[in-house]
Formats: sequence, C-alpha cells, structure tokens
Amino acid sequence: MKCVAIDDEPLALQLVKNYIAQTPELELKAVFTDTTKAKAFIEAEAVDLLFVDIQMPDETGLQFVNNLTAKPMVIFTTAFSQYAVEGFNLDAIDYLVKPFEYERFYKAVNKARELFEYRLNKEINEGYLFVKYNYQWNKIFFKDIELIEALDDYIKIYTGLKPMLIHMSMKMVLDKLPASKFIRVHRSYIVPVDKIISWNKNAISVAGKNIPVSYTYQKQLQDLLQKDLTGS
Repeated sequence: MKCVAIDDEPLALQLVKNYIAQTPELELKAVFTDTTKAKAFIEAEAVDLLFVDIQMPDETGLQFVNNLTAKPMVIFTTAFSQYAVEGFNLDAIDYLVKPFEYERFYKAVNKARELFEYRLNKEINEGYLFVKYNYQWNKIFFKDIELIEALDDYIKIYTGLKPMLIHMSMKMVLDKLPASKFIRVHRSYIVPVDKIISWNKNAISVAGKNIPVSYTYQKQLQDLLQKDLTGS
C-alpha cells in the first residue's frame, strides 16, 4: 500500500517513518510537516493510506482529511485521545495515541490491509476500476476498455468515449486489471484480450489500431491466445 505520513513534530514523523520501513505491506511515498503541500501531493498522486497527526498549527488533521477531494484510508496519530470519536466519524481505519509501539502500529496497518484487499477484489470481481481524471474519481468498466497506452508519466485509456489521460504508471494500472482479461504486449501498450481482432507474433489489431508486439511479450501473448483457441 502506498502511504503518506503527515505530522508537524519531526520526532513523531521519524518514528512513523521507521515503523513504515519495518512493514513490508507499506511503501512510503512522501512525508510532510505542512498540510498544504501534503494536500497538493495527495490530490496529484495515487495514495492508499495516510498517517495523519490531529494537532497541527495551520489546520487539524480532522479538518485536513475532511477537506480532501479523494480520501485515502486514514490512520490518525495524536497525543489527545478525546479526538477519537471525531476521527472515527470520518471513517478512519484506526486511531493511534502517542506514544505507540510498533505492535500497535502494525495492528492498525493490518486493518487497512484487509480493507485494501477487500476493495481491490471487489473492483476485480465487479468488473471495474476507479481512476482520477479531471480532478475527480471516475469508474471505468473493464468491458469498455479498448486500449491502454503509455505516455511518459501518464497513461491514456481508450474507451468508446473520449480517451482519458491519467497520471498513473503502466505497472500500477496492470496491477488493477484481471490477468485473464488484459495483457501487456509492449512497453507502451496493454490490450483487452477479447478486443483483439487479429494477431501474429509481431503485431495485433485492436480498436482500429495496429499495435506492435515486443519480443519480451510474444510468447506470453501466443500462449494466452492459443489457449483460448484450444479451450484448454
């Protein structure tokens, strides 16, 4: 899970950083002592989990989370237990009262991991994913995806409507797609298997486009499509 830590106290922030480094389930993307910079980062990047202090000088952690457009999962950290009810009213995963040990920290992370996996499985099973486009989260059904193309730090998702330019890596989107329905055929292209019109080892035709197939992905593509032909 990609996470961000926010706390105006350097020592408290360092403790959270140390705990995150000990936790294989977590990938620390950034730390902030300033909520304005934190908000700009979170609105621009894909973040799964926030560790947020409650008492901060410019705005409280509660106000900060409440004002986010897209809300990742949240674990509040604070020295003041009286804020717990307000934190849970914002659907916080957990509430850590300082000073807290790693065992208590990991218990909170485990709650977040269970919810994260549930949501991910739900997206796959129900046939859609959410992507951030035009400053809001949009649902895209797998059946509507015709092609995914990489463009530097962005991807372009083609559907029957106007293509969406999304700030996301190819690896990130591929992790969200069911492997039985989508395949990467080139460093710049992911295609839905059921939209492939024709193919050979060097190229495929999909969504009215001829897409090159890299040598790296030729065998994987051939094995998948021939499996479909034989039904085995």
